[in-house]
Amino acid sequence: MSAPQLTTGAPPVADLVTTPPRPAIRGRSRGGPSRLRALDGLRLLAALMVAAYHYGGRNGEIAQAWGGSPAHQFPTAAPLFAYGCLGVQIFFVISGFVICLSGWGRTLRAFIASRVSRLYPAYWAAILLVTAVFALPWVAFKALAPSEVLTNLTMLQQPLGVDRVLGVCWTLWAEMRFYALFALCVVLPGATRRRVVLFCAGWTLAAALAQAAHQPFLDTVLMPEYAPFFIGGVGLYLLHRYGARDPIAWAIVLVSWLIGQHYAVAGLWHAPSATAFSYRSTAVIIAVVTLGFALVAAVALGRLHWANWRWLTVAGALTYPFYLVHEHLGWVVVRALHHGIGLPSYATLILTVALMLLLAWVLHRCIERPLTPVLKRSIDPRR
Repeated sequence: MSAPQLTTGAPPVADLVTTPPRPAIRGRSRGGPSRLRALDGLRLLAALMVAAYHYGGRNGEIAQAWGGSPAHQFPTAAPLFAYGCLGVQIFFVISGFVICLSGWGRTLRAFIASRVSRLYPAYWAAILLVTAVFALPWVAFKALAPSEVLTNLTMLQQPLGVDRVLGVCWTLWAEMRFYALFALCVVLPGATRRRVVLFCAGWTLAAALAQAAHQPFLDTVLMPEYAPFFIGGVGLYLLHRYGARDPIAWAIVLVSWLIGQHYAVAGLWHAPSATAFSYRSTAVIIAVVTLGFALVAAVALGRLHWANWRWLTVAGALTYPFYLVHEHLGWVVVRALHHGIGLPSYATLILTVALMLLLAWVLHRCIERPLTPVLKRSIDPRR
């Protein structure tokens, strides 16, 4: 159940987002914490983009679930769903913002506790749930061998060359490498504006050199194709923390956007072909990447403070478990609803998304809420 890297899913980013008190800089007064609920909503929007891609914007196992190509199920919408894979890039920008926010002022141990306790409980539950469902005799999708499933519990299956239970978990491997770089370069010595700026500049240059060197190890560590999105998110957090008149932060964001759109086009565009599932326009790819940067920038600069509805907090909480389970369990649900019950394609799509959101809510309530604080305290008892 392996999948190609640029088009298989989108990562979760971080804890539900609350801003720390801002420093008294450029005339700003110190204020209490406020919730960035718009960023929670943006996370769910990116996850729904990816779900649209997985259910109707590509071939593969989902075609087996539909009983034919999604292009036949959604002749008008499928070309649009094909752009949903760009939710990956938007997620990485959000992740850069949130990890810089949550890592600022934390010790290394507290940062590690936060990341591990956030990622692993729902991930373990999703691995076991998907494996159990795929092992059922009437499910038409193949489960992995027990040894492979156990290896998947580490979240290190991709560098170890083991097949993935969850196709989307390649993005978690990218997230983990970003966390490691940020922890070593920023959290461990202590986050300051100067140190974060140097981190962004150094990673940008090192990633470009890694691309030129064509060395697999450097590509694995520095992630040239994903680095500009993480770095752009970090630059947007600097704008959020220090204000919109920070030219260095704007330069980080601009350079990251310029490089990021290049990698998005290089990875997702292809010449028109009658045999391809869909054709993605260069202009639309650039527009979607630009929109992702712009929406996070709007949150960073306070332009979306009006989007402060409580339900967005729930949306943010559901994003990660939804992301984990929607693809593979969605295949099973689509097959059952479309073939077993005979629901029309669009009704099947909407109901499948709704059921995956309901399952995400159950995982959040029954797995994440009780286990996350326990795991966090076990790693960092001082908290």
